[in-house]
Amino acid sequence: MKKELLIASALVGSLGVAGVAEAATATMSGNARSGVAGSDPDSTTTASYSSSQQASLTFSLSETTDAGVKISTGFNIQDENTNDMGASGASGLTLTFTDGSTLDLVEAGNAYAGFLASVPSASGETGLTGTTDNSAPTGLDWADTSDNVGFDWRSAGDAFGVEGMKVGVSAAFGDDGDAATTSTAESSYSVGVSYTTTAGDSTVTVGGGFINASDSNGSTLNDKADSVAVAGTATTGNLTVGVGYSSGTSVKTRSASAVEVDAAAVMTAGVKYVSGDMTFNIGIVDGEAKDGAINASGANMDTYESMGASLDYAVAAGVTATIGYLDESAQDEGTSAQANSGSSWYIGANVSF
Repeated sequence: MKKELLIASALVGSLGVAGVAEAATATMSGNARSGVAGSDPDSTTTASYSSSQQASLTFSLSETTDAGVKISTGFNIQDENTNDMGASGASGLTLTFTDGSTLDLVEAGNAYAGFLASVPSASGETGLTGTTDNSAPTGLDWADTSDNVGFDWRSAGDAFGVEGMKVGVSAAFGDDGDAATTSTAESSYSVGVSYTTTAGDSTVTVGGGFINASDSNGSTLNDKADSVAVAGTATTGNLTVGVGYSSGTSVKTRSASAVEVDAAAVMTAGVKYVSGDMTFNIGIVDGEAKDGAINASGANMDTYESMGASLDYAVAAGVTATIGYLDESAQDEGTSAQANSGSSWYIGANVSF
C-alpha cells in the first residue's frame, strides 16, 4: 500500500504552469528482498553460500496543470543497498499529455529497448560474479546507451490509428571528451515500435528497436552503439512463450580501457506458466562477440550461454517467495572463463509496498 505524502514543489512557468509554488502529490514505494544465495563456479573457488539482502526506496512526485498535462519526476533514496541520493538517484521530468502520449526529459532513456516484448526469464538473485573481459552480450538491450541530456517521446496506444501499435522516438546529445582509452556516448538516436494483436486464443506481441550512438572518442573504429533488437511473445491462457534477438557493434567501457566490440549477437528465449499463486519461469541466453583494443578488430570469439529456472509463489499481498537456479558457461577469447562458468541458486522472499 502506498502512503500519500505532500512535498512542496515549485514548477516553473516554462513548463506550462503558473509560477507559484504549490504542494505536489507524492507517493512512496519500495521493497526489501531477503534470502540465501549460493554459487559453484568451475574455477578452483570452493562452492559457497551467503545471505542476500537488497532494498529499494523511491519517491514519485506528480501534479497536473490546468491544461491537463501531468508533470512527474522522482528520486531514489536507496536502490539495491546502494546509496542513491544525489544526482545519480534523481529522475528526469515526464510530461503525460491528454492523449496518453508521454515525453521524458533529462535522463530520458532510449526507445531502442523500451518497446521489446518481455521474453520470460528466471527470477531470483542468481549469477556468478567472477572478473572477466568477456564482451558477449547477455541481454537484448546490451547496446542501450546515451548521454543524460535528451528526450524520449512515446505514443499512446493505437498510434496513428493502428489498433495495438505503439511507437517511440528518442535522442540525446553529449559534449564529452575522452582520452585515447576511454569511451562515452556523444549523440544518440533511437526508435522503437510494438504491435499487439490476437490470433485465435492467443495474444501476440512483437516489438523492436534501433539505436545509433556516436562515440566521444574520435579514435574508435565503431560507434559507441549500433544495434537492432526484436522480440516477440505469445500468450495462451496461463502460458507465455517468447523469443528475442539482437545484433550489432559497439565500444564497451572497461575499468582499464575501452574495447571495440564486433559481430555481437544474442538470442533469448523463455517460457512462463501461471498456476494460481505460483509462476514458473524458464529462460535461456546465447550470446557471442569479438573484441579488440581501440582502433583494432577482435580476433577470437567471446561467448556466453545460460539456462535458468525459477518458481515464484505469492504468499500474501506484496509478499512473494522465490526459488531460482542458473547454469552459466562463458568463454573469453575462445578460452573458458571458469570464474564465470558454473551454477548458482537463490531462495528468498520479496516484500514490497
